[in-house]
Amino acid sequence: MRIAETLDVPLRAAAPNLNHKETAFLMDTRQPIAGQVAVVTGAGRGIGAAIARKLAALGATTVLCGRTQTSLDETARAIVDSGGKTEVIPCDVTILHQLEYAAARVDSTFGRLDILVNNAGVGGFKDPLHNLPPEDWDRILNTNLRGVYYAIRAFAPLMIRAYSGHIVNISSLAGKNALPNGAAYAASKWGLNGLTYSVAEELRGHNIRVSVICPGSVETELSPHTGKDPNKMLQPDDVAHVVGMLVTQATQSFASEILLRPTQKP
Repeated sequence: MRIAETLDVPLRAAAPNLNHKETAFLMDTRQPIAGQVAVVTGAGRGIGAAIARKLAALGATTVLCGRTQTSLDETARAIVDSGGKTEVIPCDVTILHQLEYAAARVDSTFGRLDILVNNAGVGGFKDPLHNLPPEDWDRILNTNLRGVYYAIRAFAPLMIRAYSGHIVNISSLAGKNALPNGAAYAASKWGLNGLTYSVAEELRGHNIRVSVICPGSVETELSPHTGKDPNKMLQPDDVAHVVGMLVTQATQSFASEILLRPTQKP
């Protein structure tokens, strides 16, 4: 049985009176990015895992990148158990040749890349800048900012070749506001916002859309939770929902920046 026929079976079982055109519409609605390939960095847990699950649910084959094999495998199992398609490529975004290997593998395996979500990030919210060890500054900036540069350098050529694609960078409201005791993190996110705006202009001529999402505090291991009600905080799935909105937007436009806040202040 062909893949298309296999996908058609559950829809016809649920709605046997639909004609082929109506069935195709339902398939497009339920999985609007079916056939596309998405790469998500930092996909082993938290926001990255939620984004990977969301894109797989929308129909994309989702490639999971990150440093920890066991965490990536957990995300992959969740996707497969839900009927999605995925592949795991462990890599560290601070090491260019590992991302270049990942891009080459995506190209050789799938021959395309439609979506790149730069989510990998690390925090640092304990010390004022004058007490911050230089190695912590390097760790934060190298992951949150240089890692995005490396990923775009490695993966954008696949999109340029296809004259199509969407890059989504996960930033933070810390890239818009002061963050005492988190200056390095804030600097990385301010820098990421500027990088996004500039790359969006560079790639528009190649029909590639580049967006940035700036969430407030999300209930993950990364975010500082002191004094906040976790029940009112943003959840990883809230960010994933916005990514899904961006990559399914009509092709003649794109949202360059989204600020995401919880309904109730935590």
